[in-house]
Amino acid sequence: MSEKLSKAALTPATHTTPPAKFSHGVRKGNVLQVAGQVGFGPAVEGQAPTPVGPTLREQTLQTLANVEAILTEGGATWEDAVMIRVYLTDTSHFAEFNEIYNEYFASLTEAPAARTTVYVGLPAGLLVEIDALAVLG
Repeated sequence: MSEKLSKAALTPATHTTPPAKFSHGVRKGNVLQVAGQVGFGPAVEGQAPTPVGPTLREQTLQTLANVEAILTEGGATWEDAVMIRVYLTDTSHFAEFNEIYNEYFASLTEAPAARTTVYVGLPAGLLVEIDALAVLG
């Protein structure tokens, strides 16, 4: 009989407590799943989270930083990511998003993660959401 792996919830200091019963990230063994992150700036005590700005660039860079904070909290890096899912609110943002994404990941030394992009509705003011799956070791 094999030993049961424990599951650990991950919430970096930069993040607020999730608004429902879920974790920003979960690590179990060598698998780390990052929940969908949006372009909210760092948590400020007593204030509701708000987007860092109105542009796709601002929100994408903050969203990627938020995903990276959870990866780091779980002992992973972007090099460990095997799957990234992107949720855009506007099909016309696809080309601009790809430019931002390619710039952000230009320094990766290993094969890039697989990626899926879909179009969704998000709360007012939010343009992008990103989640990731990483495997460590």
